[in-house]
Amino acid sequence: MRLTFHGAAGGQVTGSMHLLEAAGARVLLDAGLFQGRRAETRKLNAELPFDARLIDAVVVSHAHIDHTGRLPLLVKEGYHNPIIATPATRDLSAVMLPDSAHIQESDFEFLKRHERVGPEAEPLYNMADAVAVQDLIEAVPYNRPHHIRKHLVTTFMDAGHILGSASVDIRITENGGHRLVFSGDIGRNGLPIIRDPVPPSGAIDTLVIESTYGNREHESIAGSEERLGEIVRRAAGRGGKVLIPSFAVGRTQELVYALHSLWLTGKIPGVPIYIDSPLAVNATEVFRLHPEIFDQREQLIERAKALFDFQLVRYVRDVAESKALNTMNGPAVIIAASGMAEAGRILHHLRNGIGSHKNIVLFVGFQGEHTLGRRIQEGATEVKIFGEMFPVAAEIETIGGYSAHADRNELREWVRKIGGPVKRAFVVHGETPAREAMAKILKEEGVKDVVLPALGQGFDL
Repeated sequence: MRLTFHGAAGGQVTGSMHLLEAAGARVLLDAGLFQGRRAETRKLNAELPFDARLIDAVVVSHAHIDHTGRLPLLVKEGYHNPIIATPATRDLSAVMLPDSAHIQESDFEFLKRHERVGPEAEPLYNMADAVAVQDLIEAVPYNRPHHIRKHLVTTFMDAGHILGSASVDIRITENGGHRLVFSGDIGRNGLPIIRDPVPPSGAIDTLVIESTYGNREHESIAGSEERLGEIVRRAAGRGGKVLIPSFAVGRTQELVYALHSLWLTGKIPGVPIYIDSPLAVNATEVFRLHPEIFDQREQLIERAKALFDFQLVRYVRDVAESKALNTMNGPAVIIAASGMAEAGRILHHLRNGIGSHKNIVLFVGFQGEHTLGRRIQEGATEVKIFGEMFPVAAEIETIGGYSAHADRNELREWVRKIGGPVKRAFVVHGETPAREAMAKILKEEGVKDVVLPALGQGFDL
């Protein structure tokens, strides 16, 4: 048995992909895109470190692009075996992966028109590759064992991160047996809409655990909603827009939920709210398809049958309508992908709005190193968007409580709930300070063998 880390390792947060070789099979855990500086990530994404044709299965933890975005590339390179995912992850991937292909193709055409094309701008894959992924996905519900091989069984547990997200419990039943648990991205207790995370319980031989916020604590979720209301009121009071780069899946729906709640309780004025992302519109349709995995204990879910539809919200698909938002006068809230401001329609809104002191750019999720979102968040006075420099005059705000990632206290609680001893843990999906903090938590919780793997490093199990 061997485990090799081909992404989200060595201090990286994106590009989740780990290769397990066991029970006569080669199984990928996730196949995500690296995100960040275009030239650097292009090389990481384009050069697969193995022959895709020799992979026997891919097990996907959830639908975010940094966990699924290289699936079409695998298909392009000859992969044709099963992709195992929860039903909601299957349905979200059906809209997210074609959108990823479309964004790459659109950005390439834009740069080509403006004569700024370099080798890093070439799309990694096309729409046909993205659509072909769907034919390979086998949907497996939570808590149902699934045999990849006679002696290799996977079971999904609810990770509480986004709709359909899972931790993966893998049982290898030959040569004395071995249990490997891949945490995926661990969510938070009390997040809107989705249920709380449920860690696999009992003794574990090998744990692969994320560490995104291993060194930080989040604001409370209730406090985040109050701050969101205050920010909308402040921008509206001066006739400005709130521009929110948001992940189209999970975060956008949580924001709509929160704004719906704030409006029902009279805590925000009746300003128009635009969800300007075809992907977010499609993803919201997927949410409507899966109420069976909503957290039924929440009051708004009980009260509002049309959870994502209310008087103020407008869903924007049309390009012309999206462009019109840039010249629209008066206050508004505009939520658009991508969440790290690396692609998509949010770039056009930032290009047109970041220079106005009336506006607020609000970050509600993790901003990866070297992304445009991180540069703005950290106080850059000037930023490059589509190859041009723009001064930053808008007010910059961050609400950490809307993160779908567990913070250090919640990560510790997740580990404690496992209950049984963990022989060895590998810490992934975090920048170096976060990984080191997570390693400290694990050791304090009784895990003696804790490893921080480098990119491309392999280990015998």
